[in-house]
Amino acid sequence: MNTPDYIEKQVVLKASLQRVWQAISDHRAFGTWFGAELDAPFAPGARITGRIHPTAVDEEIAQRQAPHTGTPMELQIERLEPPTCLAFSWAPGPKPNAPRTLVTFTLSTVAEGTLVKICESGFQQFPLEDRAKIFTGNEMGWVYQTRLLTKYLELYGEA
Repeated sequence: MNTPDYIEKQVVLKASLQRVWQAISDHRAFGTWFGAELDAPFAPGARITGRIHPTAVDEEIAQRQAPHTGTPMELQIERLEPPTCLAFSWAPGPKPNAPRTLVTFTLSTVAEGTLVKICESGFQQFPLEDRAKIFTGNEMGWVYQTRLLTKYLELYGEA
C-alpha cells in the first residue's frame, strides 16, 4: 500500500469563528477536548510540553485514551494567525526522536457556523515499516478529535 503523505479532515461547527478559535488556540481549552495537559500557552515559536490525559468531553474516547495517560507530548507552534490558523509540529510516532509531522487547523466562516479544516502532513518521512501504522492511527485519531471538538463546543457553548 502506498501511504499518503497527509491526512485531511473537516467539520462544520455551529459556533462562531471566535469561539472555535478560542477552543483551538487556548492551551487549556485545547487540552480539555483533545486529551492533554499542556504546560504553557500557545505562542508563535513556542515549544509546549505536556502529557496525554483523557479528554473531559467524551467518556468513550476518554477510555481509549486512558492507557496512554501520562505519555509525554511536545508541540512546536509553527504558525499562530488569529483567528484563522494554528499550526504545530509534533512527533506522532512511537519511537524517540521520530520524525515530526505538521498539523494545521484552518478556520473560516460559513453560513452554518465555522468550517474547520485539519491537515496533518509529513508521513512520507517515516520509515516504511512504521509509516502505514502511524498514518492509520492518526487518521482515526483525527476522526475522534473532530468529534471531541464538536462535543466541547456543544458542552461549553459560546463564551
